[in-house]
Amino acid sequence: MTSPTGEIYRVDWLPGTDILHGTCHCGAEHTAQDPIEMWEWMLAHPEGHAPQGHAPQGHRS
Repeated sequence: MTSPTGEIYRVDWLPGTDILHGTCHCGAEHTAQDPIEMWEWMLAHPEGHAPQGHAPQGHRS
């Protein structure tokens, strides 16, 4: 998905699971089973996001 400002958001489905893996335009990553939770996380930028290597609890970088 590309936002109106040209930012790229990517969501991949992990085959064989119910897990979605999202990557924000800033490089932050997140996993979730619920697509709504995933999009809310992405669209809440910058809340809940941190630069790679400095991920808050519950987020993967």
